[in-house]
Amino acid sequence: MVKMNEMKHDYKIAVYPGSFDPVTFGHLDIIHRAANVFDKVIVAVLNNSRKNPLFTVEERTQLLQEVTRGVPNVEVDSFGDLLINYVAEKKAHVIVKGLRAVSDFEYEMQMASLNHKLNDKVETFFMMTSPQYSYLSSSIVKEIARYHGPVSDLVPLEVEAALRIKYTEDR
Repeated sequence: MVKMNEMKHDYKIAVYPGSFDPVTFGHLDIIHRAANVFDKVIVAVLNNSRKNPLFTVEERTQLLQEVTRGVPNVEVDSFGDLLINYVAEKKAHVIVKGLRAVSDFEYEMQMASLNHKLNDKVETFFMMTSPQYSYLSSSIVKEIARYHGPVSDLVPLEVEAALRIKYTEDR
């Protein structure tokens, strides 16, 4: 049995991983709320080989830096390794995951269990997305933007501008 004082870390670093293709107000909700809980939050852009991203890792990292510049304890980075290896490299002990629905929980619980098996010193911290963002996903944003629909209520201005440029280039 682990005693509470053995679990305590002097400096609580959390990693919030994701594709962020593109970053939405739902992602920002989780980032801001996690920044209120942890000393430092590393927003880690995943280079996911299973997805065909609209934005490059560099573009996603830059957009995240722009939209989180006012949050002093948030750092933006990217990685292409196993998440659990990246978390250890950053000396973090917590993975933050945002949940919108029960379907998210099933997958994320499986991932949390696997990460715990790989490193039992790392915990997964689930945060429910605020209700006004429960329907929001990057895929939905891209679909609306692809057909030049309104996305200003879904993403920050910087992201909206980047989407407009991407979808103008495709024409």
